[in-house]
Amino acid sequence: MVQGKERGRRVLLSADRPNIRLGDPALGGAELAEVAAVLESGMLTTGPKVAEFEAEIARACGVRHALAVSSGTAALHLAVLAFGLEPGDEVLVPAYTFPATGNVVALAGLKPVLVDVDPETMNVDPARIEVGPRTKLLLGVHLFGRPLRLHELPELPLLEDAAGALGARYRGRPCGGLGVAGCLSFHPRKIVTTGEGGAVTTDDDAFAAEVAQLRNHGWRTLSPPDMPAPGLNYRLSDILCAVGLPQARRLDELHAARSRVARGYTERLAHLDVLLPRADEGDLHGWQAYVIQVDDRDRVLAGLRSEGIEAQIGTYALNLLGAYRDQGAFPGAVRVYERALALPFHTRIGETDLDRVGEALDRLVSHH
Repeated sequence: MVQGKERGRRVLLSADRPNIRLGDPALGGAELAEVAAVLESGMLTTGPKVAEFEAEIARACGVRHALAVSSGTAALHLAVLAFGLEPGDEVLVPAYTFPATGNVVALAGLKPVLVDVDPETMNVDPARIEVGPRTKLLLGVHLFGRPLRLHELPELPLLEDAAGALGARYRGRPCGGLGVAGCLSFHPRKIVTTGEGGAVTTDDDAFAAEVAQLRNHGWRTLSPPDMPAPGLNYRLSDILCAVGLPQARRLDELHAARSRVARGYTERLAHLDVLLPRADEGDLHGWQAYVIQVDDRDRVLAGLRSEGIEAQIGTYALNLLGAYRDQGAFPGAVRVYERALALPFHTRIGETDLDRVGEALDRLVSHH
């Protein structure tokens, strides 16, 4: 299996200077062995590896149920549907997030209502939340792994978009287990990856049963056939769960490795005129990404890429997209959208890589 440094040298800036990859999943022999076992068994879809993977994810989130599905977006879609809201009911969504957070609400026949974000935390700003007569749900995002300030949120049912927050903790409690339900993503830039995949987490038995039914066409039972309402095919295969299983088992180790990289960046960038990511005191950041905020972001981004450092914007201000442009001004979201910069971030980043990124930013960014 091609690994780590070899894989990083597919694209070279020069003969001896490999690109520093934006993401690089922590895959190796354990994942290969688990996938081989599935292939040898012939049970490629909903088999024992799904249940094993779900048990690890449920344990990590401190809940009774984790239901593996085909993507983080599928998890959000199923969870929103499982709340059983009425057409036109309103769901609060942060204005700065990946568009899937709002899209699933609209596709469920509900109304996504944007809420501006705190420009420092990049999470929803509790002071901007307005609860109306049709407000039924808060879809709160722990963006890039930083836990929401739950103690400042209104008394509304909470659905956690914890796509980047597996391993994060709010005041000692695991993200993904803080609301009625949580939604995870296992995209390759996440701490645990299945390639594509997601999960819905919950302590609510009835909610879990509804999600399980919806992800499998709406079947309650196959024998006798019982389908109370139509559903979807959002199952996750045994092959993909096998990829994620070894990582889920060593989640604490992977989180410690990402925390090391985050500390390395923070030490090297503290003297620069940038806003560095952190969690509130008493919370634990999930470190799905290391996203700084910097003036003249596009110039800095281009400069990093020109030196073979794969960087990216943070995510999107929904109010700048055509689908959500009718909801007014959201200055916090726009400010963060224009300034957020995701640095290369994965467990294989070493001290030399950190030095190289730090030195490049030292040249590109003004000092305090």
